[in-house]
Amino acid sequence: MKSNLGFFIGLLIVVDLIHLASDFIVVIMKKDAPILSIIVDITFGFLSMVIQMGLIRIALKLHDNEKGEFADLFSCFPLFFKYLFGSILYVLIAIGGMILLVIPGFIWAIKFSFFSYFIVDKGLGPIEALKKEFCNYKGG
Repeated sequence: MKSNLGFFIGLLIVVDLIHLASDFIVVIMKKDAPILSIIVDITFGFLSMVIQMGLIRIALKLHDNEKGEFADLFSCFPLFFKYLFGSILYVLIAIGGMILLVIPGFIWAIKFSFFSYFIVDKGLGPIEALKKEFCNYKGG
């Protein structure tokens, strides 16, 4: 962390500015064009998912003693639909657990929480990533 402190500070500033700018644009548009603001909000939500994948990629690179770059924030765009469907499945699994009883929802949410790392690191599909996460959790 110490050797990459400047990179992390710059990275967090860039990510926060992107999120603040998107929120600002949507708030301004809501008054004049509410339907267009919804479309823009959804678009920025997708951009946020791409940035989340990029942050995971940077974390994995740093873990492997490689240098992270700002370009890595947007390098995972080809994995977007895998990540999107994996996120949807993850939420459905957690909701299903909450419906059964609250405790299974928390357990399943924790059990499958690192599926996104398998998607970003290995390029696995959503179901394969969730299965891999389940097998790793069980110790198999």
